Amino acid sequence: MGKVRSYYADHIPDHAIGDVDILVGAFMLMKREVYLEVGGFDEDYFMYGEDIDLSYKIKKSGRGNYYDGKDVVIHFKGESTDRNADYVRRFYGAMRIFYKKHFKSNWLLDSIVSLGIRLVSIAQLFKNHEKIKEDVQEYILISDNEALRNQLETELKRKVELLSKESLKLHFPNKKLAKEVIFDNDCISYDHIIETIYSLRKDNFTFKIRPSGCNFILGSDFSDGKGEVITF
Repeated sequence: MGKVRSYYADHIPDHAIGDVDILVGAFMLMKREVYLEVGGFDEDYFMYGEDIDLSYKIKKSGRGNYYDGKDVVIHFKGESTDRNADYVRRFYGAMRIFYKKHFKSNWLLDSIVSLGIRLVSIAQLFKNHEKIKEDVQEYILISDNEALRNQLETELKRKVELLSKESLKLHFPNKKLAKEVIFDNDCISYDHIIETIYSLRKDNFTFKIRPSGCNFILGSDFSDGKGEVITF
């Protein structure tokens, strides 16, 4: 097994399968009897940490947590709250609950750990949490719906280029320009959407999705912040 470089399981390739310590609550599957046996989600956590707690309880029960990279989902990360002072207080508050619940040993060590968590949380409060929105210069709609393109041009007040899914991979010659790709789920499947997002994830693109039959698009122009829903 490779070296784990951070909180994330960097030692496992994206599409591989491997044993991990923590599963993300956004897409976690388990048998009902296992969930009940270990006590399920702990309601002491208001927000954040409950998936870490549940993962740890499963490991303590002698079972394993496995990452399966064959299945891919879209997770709109950070939509519960902005990364601001409230987020910092909730996140580090959850970490204190987790430590006290599973690792509390003696008053001296507990005091040192608690002080460390508190100092880190205070330092985070003074960080600039303002998000810089991408300056989108081009919009590209993956669809065969001309009426939808016209509606989006009216709402976005920018030119929207219509592109078929068949010519998708032949496009984007200039990846230096900030572009936003809008996927019409009436025209392109979620499997294809995920595949395309994955292939373009390291380039200068933002993404939004129009769910099938809906009059809105949703996504984010931020690299690390809450997204938006645009109705038309």
